[in-house]
Formats: sequence, structure tokens, C-alpha cells
Amino acid sequence: MTEYEPLELSMPAPAFRPGDVPDFSDRAFTLPGAVRKPPVDEEPEDMRDLAFQTIRVLTDDGVAVGPWAPELSPEELIAGVANMLRVRVLDRRMMNAQRQAKTSFYMRALGEEAVACAFQTTLEPGDMSFPTYRQQGLLVTAGYPLVDMMNQIFSNEADPLKGRQLPIMYSSRAHGFFSISGNLATQFVQAVGWAMASAIKGEKAIATGWIGEGSTAESDFHSAMVFASTYSAPVVLNIVNNQWAISTYQGVARGHATTFAARGVAFGIPALRVDGNDYLAVYAAARWATERARRSLGPTLIEWVTYRAGAHSSSDDPSAYRPKSEASSWPLGDPIERLTNHLIMLGAWTMADYEALEVSIEAEVLAAQTEAEAHGTMAGGPNAPRDIFEDVYEEMPTRLIEQREEAGYS
Repeated sequence: MTEYEPLELSMPAPAFRPGDVPDFSDRAFTLPGAVRKPPVDEEPEDMRDLAFQTIRVLTDDGVAVGPWAPELSPEELIAGVANMLRVRVLDRRMMNAQRQAKTSFYMRALGEEAVACAFQTTLEPGDMSFPTYRQQGLLVTAGYPLVDMMNQIFSNEADPLKGRQLPIMYSSRAHGFFSISGNLATQFVQAVGWAMASAIKGEKAIATGWIGEGSTAESDFHSAMVFASTYSAPVVLNIVNNQWAISTYQGVARGHATTFAARGVAFGIPALRVDGNDYLAVYAAARWATERARRSLGPTLIEWVTYRAGAHSSSDDPSAYRPKSEASSWPLGDPIERLTNHLIMLGAWTMADYEALEVSIEAEVLAAQTEAEAHGTMAGGPNAPRDIFEDVYEEMPTRLIEQREEAGYS
């Protein structure tokens, strides 16, 4: 009988840990402009190559090159910088507010603002996004008031959700932003189901689903992919690969086995892999995918390659599991700087223009925060307890009326 050694398991480990010097020279990103752009109606089996390349538009010098380079006006590009700045300044101020006990929890999108901000510009009224907690750029770009966002974060008397959601779990049907779920990957099955319902009713609205790369390990991801591909649902399914889950790197979800976009190939779904820090590439890929959905050509899976430059949340300390210099070493750069450099290269803007915009947005966000804090913060107590009895039933049952009265509220 053959003698074997005791069985062993293996655990993927990141290339760099605290104290190491990050070196991403082995990351093979396709050169800007080198990836072909297929017709929007190309068959999925003919575009499998796109799942293994990286769609990029901007060069290191800020020049837009290649077939994916979109025709956006300087005004549209400046609006893109402004929306990304709003998200970044909002994030910074709300993180500080959390440290001051004005809210219990916060999550930033630092370094990955382009993904949501650029994508939102391709959506139309009536479309519905099913986001995670790091797509606040969808709401900001859609024009959702910053004061309302902050009221929800502070759970104050003007909170549109009346304190019933964890801070940063926004909801706005009018802005095409479905209530955020804290459970991983639920967004994908919800988006596919909503898109199928839209088609069944003969409507024209499409859906978008959003998850992080770690959530591709959840069963809901695979269920959504089966239904999306089987029924050719009008949906764009987005995987935001920002390299890190809470404290585990992408390899735990098999990110180094192949690309996350490649998961679409097995389901016969067109799949794109895109430089998520390139605003122009994000816009172009999103426009292409939403066009497919609007023409009933089926779903598209997109992997946005980006980097979570900040902590996972206000409860996280990334210095415990990755080098402090890793974010600054990320080879795809900062999305705001890259789009700003492109505008300057075009001669449509100057660094002084950018600095003036930054000052203006700082003032805008501060004014919104001042107004929101006038309605209260969690430091002064959350919503009144009476609110827990409201908006549950169309007609409040007798037992709840009695409980409310026992609590001292008529």
C-alpha cells in the first residue's frame, strides 16, 4: 500500500505585507488604446479575448488614444472631475465626523471614484442601480442632495430613512438607487430580477448590479449569472476589483487564477476588463454595455480594476495587513489626477482652474454639512423612538398602536 503524507490545505497570501516595499511590475496591464472595441451586437463567443485584456484610454501623458476613446466635451470632463471631488471631499468630512462621534460608521471610495461617477452619466431616468456601500458616486453624480446624504449618515430628524438603515446605506428610488443591502452579492440577483421584470412588463429601463471582487465567491453571484445569461436580462453586472476585501486580498476569491471578468465567459456573457481609474475608459465601457442592454442584446459583466486607497471602513486599520505605501505605488494612478491632467493636456483647463474648483467644492460640502448638523447628529441622539412604528403597514394594526402609546407616543 502506498504511503502518503498527511493532507494539507493552502491559503493564498498577498505579495506584500506591512514592512514590505510594494512592487507591481509583474502586473500585466494592456497598453492604452491597444484593446479592440467590438460592435455592440458582436456575439459573446467572439469577444472572449476582452475578458483577459484591460481596456485603457489615457496614457501616462494624459492623451486619450485608441478605439475606446469617447468624444466628451471639456464641460463634460470638468463635470466628471467635480463629481469625483465631491465624493472625495464628502468622504473625508464624513470620516472626520465619525471620529467626532457624529455618526457611528462610514465607508470611503478613496481612489475608486471614477467607477461610479463615470458610469452614472450613461444611465437614464428610470434605470435602477443595485449598489454596494462604495458607490456613493452614483448618487452624487445623479444629483442627490448632499444634505440628504448627510442627514442619513447622521440619522438625524431629517434623515429620509428615519434611522432605519446603517449610515451610508442610502436609498433613493427617484435617483435610481436601490436600498443598499449589507449582505454580500444580493445586489446581483436583485438587479437581474429587476431587469427581467422590466423586460416582462415591456418597459425600457435597465438595471445595474454592483459587488466587490470578494463577493464573487458568494452563491448569489453564480445564481445571478445563470439567470442573466439564460434569460438574456437587460442588466450590466459590475465587479469592482479594488484588490482588497475587509482584510483579505483578491487572491482569496481566486483573483490570481484568472481575471474576474473571465467568470462571464463560462456563462456565455460578454465580459470586459477595464482600467477603473481611467474616467474615459469607464465611461466608454459603461456606454457600450448599457447600449447592449437597451437594445435587448443581453447582460454584460465588467471587472473594474482599481484600488481601495483607504481603509475598508471607519472600523478598519489597513496598516495591519498591507504596506502603507501600497496605495501610492498602485500603477494605475489616481482617477482625479489623471482626468485633470487630460484636461490640462487638451488646453481646456489649468491647474489654477482645478484648484479653484477644489476650493469651491470644499465650501459646498462644508455648507451642506453645516445644514445637516443643524438637524442633529448621532452625538445628540438618533431619530425619535416613535419613528419605529411608522411606515411599516399601510394601516397601523391595533397592537402597534397600543405599543406606541405604552412607549409614550400618541
